[in-house]
Amino acid sequence: MEGFGVHTSMWTMSWDREGCERAVAKAVSYGMDFLEIALLRPDAVDAAHSRKTLEAAGMRSVCSLGLPEAVWASRNPDGAAEFLKLALDKAAVIGSEALSGVVYGGIGERTGVPPTEAELDNVARALTEAAAHAKSLGLLLGIEPVNRYETHLINTGWQGVAMVEKIGAENVFLHLDTYHMNIEEKGIAQGILDAREHLRYIHLSESDRGTPGAGTVQWDEIFATLKAVGFKGGLAMESFIDMPPEIAYGLSVWRPVASGAEEVMGEGLPFLRNKARQYGLI
Repeated sequence: MEGFGVHTSMWTMSWDREGCERAVAKAVSYGMDFLEIALLRPDAVDAAHSRKTLEAAGMRSVCSLGLPEAVWASRNPDGAAEFLKLALDKAAVIGSEALSGVVYGGIGERTGVPPTEAELDNVARALTEAAAHAKSLGLLLGIEPVNRYETHLINTGWQGVAMVEKIGAENVFLHLDTYHMNIEEKGIAQGILDAREHLRYIHLSESDRGTPGAGTVQWDEIFATLKAVGFKGGLAMESFIDMPPEIAYGLSVWRPVASGAEEVMGEGLPFLRNKARQYGLI
């Protein structure tokens, strides 16, 4: 999962044939190394078509998702494990290298109190089963901490590390996101320092989820810390431009965060690439 990638939300939140072809063509035009595919409805994905389209373009991929409410792992670990197995099967057919994201719960899952040991045990149980299935397919499984407004379960790098170590599977890694870190960590680099030995992937997202370089994220600190810990994983741009209402609700995005994908890719991508080159990460 090395190189510079982009989340498919830049161009589509529907991974159907049309969305796949559009996102792959756009990613190629910007010289991306890989695409992060939003695998929100794995049962509806034409995985063979996705693989063919990606291979024809020479484009690598990873997949990501959040769990639907019916299979939130904290209260339905068996359902979560089965859903993740289906998603992993699809990711394998697509030819992806990993499945990551909020694989432990839903975007917008909050009980109003801290996570209980029973909830975390359920999450670990589901992810242990999913990790074993991923290993059988030659895939990695990632855990992405997200902010307190999107889940009560895993918000910080150290909480992510605790879950990775609770599972204890060699193919499970930590996936950080600068947007969430900017909210949750004691310092913008703290999550990276806490996660260093498990960190394989990071979302590069601005403080308002808009154009990188136009917000308050401390990018020099982020890239310097990635360099300092010897980060070798995937660097993925993530910005939400045009989302369906149910996703916008979960993410609490109520207004446009940029004028469009052209602004984010035209201004944010060169900014991030220059920073990555400056710190010797690409």
